[in-house]
Amino acid sequence: MKKIFSSFGKIDFATKEGRDKIFAALQYFASNKRAEAEAKKVAAAMEAFGAAGDFPDAARQVIEKFHAIPAYDMGYQEIFDIRDFTGTNESGFDILDVEDGLAFRKVPGGEKVHIFKMAGTKATVDFDIYGGGLGWMRTLIDDKKYWTLEDNAVAFVNKAYENKAAAYYALVEAVGAGHNIAWQNPDPATLANTVETYTANRDAQTLNKAAETILLAIKAKGYGVTLQNASFLVPCPIQLVGRLNKALGLMLQGFAGSPSQIAYKFRLLPTTMFATTTAYYVCIPKIKAKAGDRMNLTIFNKFDEESYSDIAVGWFRHGGAIGDQDQFARCAIS
Repeated sequence: MKKIFSSFGKIDFATKEGRDKIFAALQYFASNKRAEAEAKKVAAAMEAFGAAGDFPDAARQVIEKFHAIPAYDMGYQEIFDIRDFTGTNESGFDILDVEDGLAFRKVPGGEKVHIFKMAGTKATVDFDIYGGGLGWMRTLIDDKKYWTLEDNAVAFVNKAYENKAAAYYALVEAVGAGHNIAWQNPDPATLANTVETYTANRDAQTLNKAAETILLAIKAKGYGVTLQNASFLVPCPIQLVGRLNKALGLMLQGFAGSPSQIAYKFRLLPTTMFATTTAYYVCIPKIKAKAGDRMNLTIFNKFDEESYSDIAVGWFRHGGAIGDQDQFARCAIS
């Protein structure tokens, strides 16, 4: 993992110039580009462990190595279409819902094409501000316990990104009950619950039902999603990775080359961020699942003489919303 300070010997809190350099290093450590680069390393390892079937123990080792906790879980960026508003004066953004009814039709020779008017409603998403602070006694500096300072700073930045990720995973979990998919019956219906593949079979049918339900719900909305090009993300708790991998690999017959029970393209998106482990989600990502960054994590600092401590305060400003819940389905596992 890239450290905040390349050399502890260069840390100098005695001068303003020295303190400015230290917090500049902390600011870079907290920057989006650095965080995203580290996130990709951990995400790749997490995905590999999920496929290997030993995710929990192995993942914890990687998370510890990178000081990542859930902070580097940036999987929500694959679910939401995230726009950069950091160089603007915007206080939010709109998600438009245009009127259904646009259609192409035969035009007799010499006649004009019918012009449809864009109409409908819009939802405004405000940029909310999020903040947190970290203080440490100056005695850590006096006693040159720089590694403690660095570990605290790493935890501080991680907590900030954990907070941001949690906000977007909470939007997914808030999808309405009208988008729930029950645990489907096995195929064939006569499959006994004592058969080894019984659970995987029902999970496979549930995944298929979720995809079918989403496609039918959005078919007339002009999203350009078809049976042929649809690719579904499956945000799921890490506790369900092994189980869902079995469902995705299930064959109709027990021999190589037999057809799969899975009728669509799915890709698991494991996360530790969901509040419940008894459900997972299927979605067509982005489109009207929108988010915007108004201010990246920015850190301010000062020395408090009265408490003989240094204080770092970090602020984010961002917002997001799911403009069309028909893009999502919540799947039961029992």
